Amino acid sequence: MSKFSSKKKKSNPAISTASLPDIIFMLLFFFMVTTVMREVELKIKVQVPEATELQKLEKKSLVSYIYIGKPLKAYRSFFGTEPRIQLNDAFAQVSDIQQYIINQREAHDEKEVPLLTTSLKVDEDVTMGIVTDVKQELRKINALKINYSARKRMTDL
Repeated sequence: MSKFSSKKKKSNPAISTASLPDIIFMLLFFFMVTTVMREVELKIKVQVPEATELQKLEKKSLVSYIYIGKPLKAYRSFFGTEPRIQLNDAFAQVSDIQQYIINQREAHDEKEVPLLTTSLKVDEDVTMGIVTDVKQELRKINALKINYSARKRMTDL
C-alpha cells in the first residue's frame, strides 16, 4: 500500500475585499433614502386621546401642528408644570399662534392655502381652557380647518 500525502501544506486563498466599498456605499445609500428624520423634537408630553371614528389626513405636507401638553421633566424647572403650547421646536404663547399660521401660509403656494389644515395634538389630561384659547386665535386669523389628532381605540374582545 502506498501512502499519498502532500508535502506542501495547502493554504486558503485570501478573501478579496475589492467589492467591499461598493457594498458599504450601497448600504449607506439605502439607509439614507429610507430613513425619515423627525421633524419636531417634542418638549411636552402628548398622549393623544382615543377615538372610534377616525379619518386619515390626505396630504400631510399641508398640515401645521400645534402641540399642547405639560412640559417634560427636563423643562419643568424653567417652564413649570402647567400645560404649554409648542410650535415647531419652541414653546410659545397663545398670541404667537397667529404669526405661526401666517408663516405657514407664506411657505406654501397660493393655491394650497385654502387646503391648509391645523392639527391640534393635545394631551388627554389637558383641560379645555387652553384649547379654547388656541381655537379663538385660529378663528381670528381665519384658520378654520382644524383637526384633532387621536389614536385608534382598541376594541374590547
